[in-house]
Amino acid sequence: MIKIFKKGDIHYEEIFKRNNHSLDVSSIVKDIICNVRSDGDRALKEYSLKFDKAYIDSFEVNEEEMDSALKDVEDEFLQILLEAAKNITEYHSKQLRQGYEIQKGNGAVLGQIVMPLEKVGIYVPGGTAAYPSTVLMNAIPAKIAGVAEVVMVTPPNKEGKVNPYILAAAKVAGVDRVFRVGGAQAIAALAYGTESVPQVDKIVGPGNAFVAEAKKQVFGQVAIDMIAGPSEILVISDSKSDPKYLASDLLSQAEHDKNATAVLVTDSSELAERVQMEVEEQLKGLPREEIARASIDNNGKIIVCASITEAIEISNRIAPEHLEISTDNPFELLKSVKNAGSVFLGRYSSEPLGDYFAGPNHTLPTMGTARFSSPLSVEDFVKTMQYSSYSEQALKEDYSKIAYFARKEGLEAHARAVESRFCDK
Repeated sequence: MIKIFKKGDIHYEEIFKRNNHSLDVSSIVKDIICNVRSDGDRALKEYSLKFDKAYIDSFEVNEEEMDSALKDVEDEFLQILLEAAKNITEYHSKQLRQGYEIQKGNGAVLGQIVMPLEKVGIYVPGGTAAYPSTVLMNAIPAKIAGVAEVVMVTPPNKEGKVNPYILAAAKVAGVDRVFRVGGAQAIAALAYGTESVPQVDKIVGPGNAFVAEAKKQVFGQVAIDMIAGPSEILVISDSKSDPKYLASDLLSQAEHDKNATAVLVTDSSELAERVQMEVEEQLKGLPREEIARASIDNNGKIIVCASITEAIEISNRIAPEHLEISTDNPFELLKSVKNAGSVFLGRYSSEPLGDYFAGPNHTLPTMGTARFSSPLSVEDFVKTMQYSSYSEQALKEDYSKIAYFARKEGLEAHARAVESRFCDK
């Protein structure tokens, strides 16, 4: 049963349990990466047989398989997929930014160029955790940014096939190439390249502990988006919200993972008790009841505080991945929110609308990292390059200042580099 606390009965660091108690897989992952680097496709085939129980003849999914997936999925799902893609595209298109140039009167020209990454790899979980929504959320911003080649990797089933819903999403999102390979070996393949899988510049997308550890180990060879922890939701509510709505929103995240955390913060003791009972009622018969119950029993909390203002303060300290504000004036309270991955405003803004359909990204900072990091966006798929051009007149005005600065840092050759253009004349 989800526990109820008064604010003074629990410390901030106890509200969200953020310790990863999973086994250390670093040495296993290190060996996998080394083997893929040295043996390429041969290592991938061995790992596919070992972990996925699948013999893979050709890793790349061909165009015929992609087209077949569109026929295999229901028309209703495909239409929803297209509408979701439209919403995600509309939202993320606003994130595009341009470079700039500054021209000074003395002949100095300074500027910045914004350019897309050339190749990006997307990891998409398969099997029981097959998420076509992840394809849309990762691939669409990359394509908007102008990435030339978006490469997707995803685990095959025992027959060596890729989930048709994932393939359909890849087709809709404009993924350029798809490979049937998963786990840490897929991350290694993207980072270093094999005979089949191209090397990329950045790897994005969620995965299990092995995938997360592999991303951590290849960082530096390639860029990554983030190391994501278990799903989190914090709901702030006044006394007027329907307990059924709140309970269902808490469970929507609890069913993700036994380590997920679902928290309600309210100024109403009566609401807290009603939500507690409603959570128990809704847990019964939930398809993922075992997972959700473990999450609720071990990590779920309802905190009763003095006011909604105090609830916002608690949330800012925690910096949750998902924040729902279920009050009469959510937009007024939004002005006080400082740390959150994605905010859902109002009694009908249930968190799953962000997972699938509304448009904002569902790849979000977890584990309190919303204090300093942001949701996945078009910005994650571009880089900047700066340039400078000084005329003779422009450098003449500034060279002595530059030389002075350089000598303060003990770098004589730096000073002489700018002085050489004038001192010998």
